[in-house]
Amino acid sequence: MDDVASAQSENENLRKIRNRLMQWETKTDPLAALNAQQEEHLDVLSNLWHDDQSTATTVSTPTKETKQAESSSEGDIQLPAGGLQNTNDFLLWFVNVNTEIEQRGDANYHKYLQQLEQRKAECAHMLTQISVAMERLGVLSAEYEFVSQKTSALNTASEQLIDEQQKLQELNSDIQRRLHYFSQVELLNQRLQSPTLSVASEAFRECLNKIDECLNYLAEHPNFKDAAPYNAKYKQCLAKATGLVRNYIINVINQATEATLHPRNASGDASLQAPDAAFALYYGKYQTSAAKVKRVAQLIESRLENSCSSEYGQLMTDLQQHYLAQRASVMSPAVNQSIQNVKNAHKGDHCSLTRSACAFLVHVCQDEQRLYYQFFGTGAPHLTVYLEGLCTILYDTMRPFIIHINHLETLAEICSILRIEMLEEHVQQNPTGLEAFATIAHQLLQDVQERLVFRAHLYLQSDIQNYNPSSGDLAYPEKLEMMESIALSLQEPSQLRRSDSRASMMSTEAESVETAYRVKQMNSPADLHGMWYPTVRRTLVCLSRLYRCVDRPIFQGLSQEALKACIQSVSQAAVKIGAAKTPIDGELFEIKHLLILREQIAPFRVDFTVKETSLDFSKVKTAAFGLLQKRKQLFSMGSNNAILEFLLEGTPQIKEHLLDSRKEVDRQLKTVCEQYIKDAVHMLVGPLVTFLDKAQALLAHDTAKTTATTIQEPTAKVNYVLRQSTWASPQQISSIIQETQRLIKAKLAVLQRAMQLYLSNRDTEFIIFRPIRNNIIQSFVKLEQLLTTNGYSPDDMIITSCPSAEQVSILLSSASILAAEGVASFAAAARKISTSSSVEGSTIGRKLSTVSNKEQQQAVVAEEPECVEVSTPVNPE
Repeated sequence: MDDVASAQSENENLRKIRNRLMQWETKTDPLAALNAQQEEHLDVLSNLWHDDQSTATTVSTPTKETKQAESSSEGDIQLPAGGLQNTNDFLLWFVNVNTEIEQRGDANYHKYLQQLEQRKAECAHMLTQISVAMERLGVLSAEYEFVSQKTSALNTASEQLIDEQQKLQELNSDIQRRLHYFSQVELLNQRLQSPTLSVASEAFRECLNKIDECLNYLAEHPNFKDAAPYNAKYKQCLAKATGLVRNYIINVINQATEATLHPRNASGDASLQAPDAAFALYYGKYQTSAAKVKRVAQLIESRLENSCSSEYGQLMTDLQQHYLAQRASVMSPAVNQSIQNVKNAHKGDHCSLTRSACAFLVHVCQDEQRLYYQFFGTGAPHLTVYLEGLCTILYDTMRPFIIHINHLETLAEICSILRIEMLEEHVQQNPTGLEAFATIAHQLLQDVQERLVFRAHLYLQSDIQNYNPSSGDLAYPEKLEMMESIALSLQEPSQLRRSDSRASMMSTEAESVETAYRVKQMNSPADLHGMWYPTVRRTLVCLSRLYRCVDRPIFQGLSQEALKACIQSVSQAAVKIGAAKTPIDGELFEIKHLLILREQIAPFRVDFTVKETSLDFSKVKTAAFGLLQKRKQLFSMGSNNAILEFLLEGTPQIKEHLLDSRKEVDRQLKTVCEQYIKDAVHMLVGPLVTFLDKAQALLAHDTAKTTATTIQEPTAKVNYVLRQSTWASPQQISSIIQETQRLIKAKLAVLQRAMQLYLSNRDTEFIIFRPIRNNIIQSFVKLEQLLTTNGYSPDDMIITSCPSAEQVSILLSSASILAAEGVASFAAAARKISTSSSVEGSTIGRKLSTVSNKEQQQAVVAEEPECVEVSTPVNPE
């Protein structure tokens, strides 16, 4: 039974193995999946097996005996017919059964072994066929290699032959090409010597092209045999060609010149009378010949840059110079004659002469440039030299006139013509064509500027610095009053008025007040250009002329000199006016003209600062004294040699000073304003100022005396020295105060009237009057402090009647209103208003004065009295 169990287990194992082998290539979950390459190999083997199917079928077909054996073996194992009689039979049967079981168990293996042997035989057959195929392929490869080697050798030999053929052809063409440059000499000589050859023909152009080509080639290959002789031969050909061109163009130009200088059917200078006829005469023949010359000139100009020979450049230079020489022979006499005609036509009028002559030369330069470029396309430097020669005729004609002109206005006008009309307008529009004219015009302008500067120096010295004013120039303020009355009479013509009714009287009085206000607002007569002091007017006119005529550095120097001389002249005139009238008139005169001067130089957009260099010899003097004191050390051999110290310490120093004319005007204006404020204060409160100065001197002297004799006590004592003086008694002080108030009431109106007459600008008058008003108030405040601190009792203060600052301010305001009433009275008198209207106007003026006093009192209460001086220049506007 154990054997049966083992046999069953073996069968079971075989069945499992068979099942697993069947699952190797299942479509789902194969146990041994084949890749694509393995499947391809399997397909190849399958195809080979199908090819040998017949053989395989014969081999693999089983015989009948085999089938019967198999069929019989597949049946069950039968017991022997006689049965099992004994143990020996059983054992024999068992052995047979066991052997049969083993055979049946190994049947599949034998079958698979047979299949493997069959496949082995097939593979061996395939290897045999492959070996045969490989042997045949080897033979074919050897034969192909042999044929390939033979073919390559033949191809290489053919290519070498072709290369040699090409090299020989290139060598032949190269030799022919090089020989071409040597074989053209005889042909070119024959063509150039042909009498039918024209320089304007295409054949001549080809000759020049060949000559240039051959010359360039020989220049690039100077090492060729016979290169130098053939180069000389080609240059001879080129010389012949350029000679033909030169003769042709010169003949054409000479014919045009001859036709221009000796025209047919023309009589003398009759053609010069009409501009069109003159233009046709001097330019017509040349314009006709320009086309012939231009065609040949372009032929030469196109070769200037590409050719290595200098014959073309020399030829063009000769042709251009010959053309310009011929034009000079034609145009120089004509231009000279035309300028002489212009000079005769404008005799005495230098400005018109300059304008006409320059305009004529501008047109000539433009026409000459246009005509020149009709002939040639290059050669601008030669043309510029020729045009400068023509323009020099203008310079030679104008310069003798310029150096003898004495009038600044004429010189300035000529400068404007040359700079603005000619250089800026004409030359800037065509700078290339008018380059020569610009050079000559600039030289002429420099001569005019030099003459203008020279005459300006003389003018500043004679008419400004050394000006001697007449009595009419110093008639101030009479001239201003006269001009003001004339202005009022012209401004308000007289009208019919009704003086019977009170309404008309009231309207007339109101109109008087309005007229006074308009007079107050009206510009001063001194603002009129004709009423300026002559030196101021001349200075400003001179500067305005020079501003656009000379360069800025020169203008700065002249303006510094002119303003300095003008300030001195105005100061001298102010001194004379002050001596003849009052110092107030002189100072107001100087203030007004300094304001005019500062206002008029403001538009000049230049720096009025001038740097001056000077030598400082102050150390030379000190070093000389040191040399005299060290006489014993003159020849000392040490470092303390006196001569050496003198040379080192006594060297003059160079100092630079910056002088600003604007600041000089402002500085002088400030000085005059301060002096005017001082004189005005002294005129209004002169007795009070004198008393205060005297009292301060007395107190200072007494304080110094007391300090020198005694030791000062810790507690201050009241000083009664001033109170004990007879001239400082309360009664005397009261009379001084009354006198001062009387002067304020009497003089303030005159002072403000003078300020209005000279200045006539409310802002300027307010700026100048404010420190005067503050100084007056401060004088009364000082007086009150002086009386309070020097032993004056309250009774004495009552006796003196010293006004307070508010009272003084009200007094000044009332006096200012009275001054306005005076202006109104002046306007009414100028317009010849009736006496009754004037009286009524005074009544209304007093009413207005009362109202103004109240307003001034309210305004002055909040104002702190102070003494203010003018520290900045007064604004003229």
